[in-house]
Amino acid sequence: MSKEQHSGVMKAWEATLRKTQAAKKRANSIFGTMSVAPHADDEEDEDPSTASTGEIYHAERFLPNGDIYTGQWYDNFPHGHGKYLWTDGCMYVGEWYRGKAMGRGRFSWPSGSVYDGEFKSNYMDGKGTYAGRGGDTYRGQWIMNLKHGHGYKTCANGDEYEGDWRRGLQEGNGRYKWKNGDYYVGEWKNGAICGRGTFFWASTGNRYDGYWEDGLPKGNGTFLWSDGSFYMGNWSKDPEERSGSYYPSGSSLMDGNNPEWDPQQVFEELSKYVICPGEKVPMLPSQKKLAMWRSSKAGDPKPRRMSVDGRVSVGVERTVDRMKMFESDGDFGGNVLREGGRDLDADLLRLEMEDCGNLPTPGVGQQLRIPKNVKKQGETIYKGHKNYELMLNLQLGIRHSVGRAPPPDNLDLKASAFDVKEKIWTRFPPEGSKYTPPHQSCDFKWKDYCPQVFRTLRKLFKVDPADYMLSICGNNALRELSSPGKSGSFFYLTHDDRYMIKTMKKSEAKVLLRMLSAYYNHVRAFENTLVIKFYGLHCVKLTGPAQKKVRFIIMGNLFCSEYTVHRRFDLKGSSLGRTTDKPESEIDGNTILKDLDLNFIFRLQKPFFQQFCRQIDRDCEFLEQERIMDYSLLVGLYFRETSVAGYLIPSGARTPTGDPDDEGAPRLSRADVDQLLNDPCRWASIRLGVNMPARVERTLRRSGCELQLVGEPTGEFYDVVMFFGIIDILQDYDISKKLEHAYKSIQYDPTSISAVDPRQYSRRFRDFIFKIFVEDA
Repeated sequence: MSKEQHSGVMKAWEATLRKTQAAKKRANSIFGTMSVAPHADDEEDEDPSTASTGEIYHAERFLPNGDIYTGQWYDNFPHGHGKYLWTDGCMYVGEWYRGKAMGRGRFSWPSGSVYDGEFKSNYMDGKGTYAGRGGDTYRGQWIMNLKHGHGYKTCANGDEYEGDWRRGLQEGNGRYKWKNGDYYVGEWKNGAICGRGTFFWASTGNRYDGYWEDGLPKGNGTFLWSDGSFYMGNWSKDPEERSGSYYPSGSSLMDGNNPEWDPQQVFEELSKYVICPGEKVPMLPSQKKLAMWRSSKAGDPKPRRMSVDGRVSVGVERTVDRMKMFESDGDFGGNVLREGGRDLDADLLRLEMEDCGNLPTPGVGQQLRIPKNVKKQGETIYKGHKNYELMLNLQLGIRHSVGRAPPPDNLDLKASAFDVKEKIWTRFPPEGSKYTPPHQSCDFKWKDYCPQVFRTLRKLFKVDPADYMLSICGNNALRELSSPGKSGSFFYLTHDDRYMIKTMKKSEAKVLLRMLSAYYNHVRAFENTLVIKFYGLHCVKLTGPAQKKVRFIIMGNLFCSEYTVHRRFDLKGSSLGRTTDKPESEIDGNTILKDLDLNFIFRLQKPFFQQFCRQIDRDCEFLEQERIMDYSLLVGLYFRETSVAGYLIPSGARTPTGDPDDEGAPRLSRADVDQLLNDPCRWASIRLGVNMPARVERTLRRSGCELQLVGEPTGEFYDVVMFFGIIDILQDYDISKKLEHAYKSIQYDPTSISAVDPRQYSRRFRDFIFKIFVEDA
């Protein structure tokens, strides 16, 4: 199977994780997968005492194959609390629902391994603890027999891991500690160290901080010695791809500054650190063969043909022993979809899960869907690009600015630091100078505006200087967005999407410098402010006859997250021209939609909603006092539940099973999902406007009301993760905006245009925001 097909299979599997009934015509019970007890076929010999009485009672069943069940019984099914003992020594003790392990229970293997936790439809699903026969232990979240969510694992050899899991493997953010005390903290993918992270050597105090791939440094990174010296550059297993520079601590030299030291030593040492694999489990609870009782409602005792995970073979003739949907390959983590030793075809998987693409959408005609493929925004600035030299100038200047002075000791600044005349000019000749390195770009001058203020802001925003420098000035190029904004400014993104760089007009720079003191005091007073974060204001001036000046502002990227943003909205509360001019076929996850494109109401949980309302009021008051208008709330949505075909799955929607006997089965409520997703460990990174779990309710505008800002609620809800913040705060109500307001007021309704007095703008903006953001009761 190709990578694309395998990716499709994985996405399909994830789309069914939260569903306890994952396919049409799913079997009524796991007992239906196996042989029929002989006495069930002979009704004349049936003991009247075993017949269905319509009440739950205690029963003991000794099956012809040697299995034993004792516990509560209802309608010829285990129902309530009971114990099932297989002849091979496996045993389940816990709660049952109409023949299915459902609720709290304990499954033990003859080897001595034990799982104690929650079950759903015979799967280990929910919170639980697995203790292996070899000494490995895992405590945390499970979904369909796989570790999925937050969990803590201790290995028999003394290693420990705590963090995120996905499909049975470490993926996301986590901390792995080896038995010798050394540890890694950072990102994981498919059970391997991959992404951004830091490795600490406990014995020496040294550490590597940077990017990884398959357990080894790859890309930009810094090796720091305990005395403060460091080596920074590009890392790779291939020595020819490596490049970097040594920076001694102060004036003293160190071993790392010795030409004899080679980064290869780091690779050789790290290759000795192995991630402890999990033990193999021969049989999962959902795969256990059980005898089948005949329900009093059943008309045909013949068992249905099913796959070993409980799915009916949908129109495909395959024997049960050939159909191995989940082959265990080590610690549940190597599970892949396979059939007879080969990867399942993606089309077969869609047949098995075809109901996911046909979920009902009550009250609305057309289903919503997310874009299939969303590429990273922007075009990489390569050598030969028209702005390549400008990018090099920017990177050289920022490296010089950040490295010139240490971070401030405290956050108290003198009034002189905010003076608009507080700026530093530095010349960068190609051959280098006493203060600047030689470079391959043109001769240029670099200007830092209020450097002490922005240095202190970066500390206030908890930005590490080394990380900041690596993101913007590393070997990876910036990306330029395809088209300039409405103001004519160009936008650039760093390779890791953490920072956005915008070219700006002289008038905008003046506005920022004028309000810089008030901005600083505001963001310092309110840690959860939604106002965009500014990290630096700079200018590049080309020498020679051109004398061209380009001003830059460096900002935080609101949408830098592990989640893919499916929908983006830029909201102001005005209606004139507030719609995208793209046809529906061209709208993707990177398209910025506007007020008249909005088709949702955002529902925040009570604590978040109260905090949100207070902060919106504070931020709008600040902007109004500074005579700022034309700002907007940028909102991003990640939809938690999507089908194989890319359709959005409403929260609480059932997957149709076609089995009337299953109508009363317990299902995951929205509260259960929220309790799982809002676990403090899993959502430690949540703050106002970032990684916020919420619900959105779909809305529809009345026919003939093209300028209706807020549509009518439909009662159709979706679970989402939200990102939002206030952007474009550098437009004051100057003479040009006053003239624009006067001109447009003649042609249009004055309340519908963007250019209005800051006080009126603030009032209108708040009224609109408090209509589309509501408390989730």
